[in-house]
Amino acid sequence: MNRIPVLPTLLTLGNGICGFAAIAYLSKIRIDGSMGRQEVDWYFLIGAGLILLGMVFDVLDGLAARLARCTSEFGAQLDSLCDAVTFGAAPAFMLLRLGQEWRERPVVATLVAVVSAVYLACAILRLARYNCESAADQSASKRFRGLPSPAAAGCVASLAVLRSDLAASWLGLESPAVQQFACVWAPLGTLTAALLMVSRFSYPHLSKHVLRGRGRFPAIVQVVLAVAVVAVVPHVAFFLLFWSYALFSPLRALVTWARRQPQTEGTARVE
Repeated sequence: MNRIPVLPTLLTLGNGICGFAAIAYLSKIRIDGSMGRQEVDWYFLIGAGLILLGMVFDVLDGLAARLARCTSEFGAQLDSLCDAVTFGAAPAFMLLRLGQEWRERPVVATLVAVVSAVYLACAILRLARYNCESAADQSASKRFRGLPSPAAAGCVASLAVLRSDLAASWLGLESPAVQQFACVWAPLGTLTAALLMVSRFSYPHLSKHVLRGRGRFPAIVQVVLAVAVVAVVPHVAFFLLFWSYALFSPLRALVTWARRQPQTEGTARVE
């Protein structure tokens, strides 16, 4: 076995530890009246923050490996294992905690648990497919086929942030209204993210697009706008940014398909 690069490996393990810590904090949540609303919000925010921190480690480990020119099969497999924890198990468990809102409706609570399991399965399948495709085709890493698991995890984590009183205050809305939206959209949105992970929609590789892109003025504008959104509405920004990224490709494909339909019908009539 070749020598293992220290810094990239530690950064990758940091990603996995963030996922484990997120699960540990989320396991303390009890939405049954035994905990105050602020305490519940606090644990959800910590769990979401740890998943987001895992994304930072996920970007840094790949960057460190490329700078040190020490990418290896070991690093790729370790990265996938840690991703399965932070971007697979942790968001699935977060949905279970969010699902406590439906504790008085057993059927809905069961469906939420099923969606959590489906999300975890899709995340693992997504990571396994990515490893196989990357090994067979090195150019596959330029764009993702299917929603990347970190982005899907961000979509779920953003819902935990959105349900907090802080998000409602930034929106200028009543907290119960925002909480109800997050509660209803949590299982539906998580199922959508899960299916997008195993889809064939094409998604840009944002870390490479930003960190390694050259001479693309629109990319700079997009980054500036994203930072501006985070600065203005920080507790809502993650919901807007992650879900915009997740839904952009399928919506674009739908618009392209709709535009082609009149042309197809016109050609058929001429024939």
